Amino acid sequence: MEQEKTPALHTRPLLLPDIEKCVTLFMDTFSRPPWNERYESREEVRKYFSNFLGLDNFLGFVGTIGENLVALCVGMRKPWLKGTEYYVDQFCVAHACQRKGIGSLFLHEIEKQLTDREIKGILLNTERNYPAHDFYRKNGFTTLKGLVVMGKE
Repeated sequence: MEQEKTPALHTRPLLLPDIEKCVTLFMDTFSRPPWNERYESREEVRKYFSNFLGLDNFLGFVGTIGENLVALCVGMRKPWLKGTEYYVDQFCVAHACQRKGIGSLFLHEIEKQLTDREIKGILLNTERNYPAHDFYRKNGFTTLKGLVVMGKE
């Protein structure tokens, strides 16, 4: 039996012309289980991406296979005492590409590009009971001791 090869993934910075494809990928991915998110409109998600791209510290990435955008990472550079770190706000892989190693490959390529930019670490939040938690642990992320995520509305 022939082993399935991981398709060639190209990772590059997320740019303004990518927004429409990012909106489509984001909405399709997060409207499925386990997230089951519902959006008021496509415009709501487009505005989210536009707002991020307008930040001076924005840094995002897309992963493509051929002409297809199959992965995205939205985040920002953040000052840190030991240099600059990268905060991941959103990370997703197209449903058809999940559980095929593409997410890990995409994350690895992002890490290489961050190292090239002299970014020293990566931070993110995820929910413990979602598959993303296991994905990040598998890819070397650990729970930071003493760190608690808090919010106020």
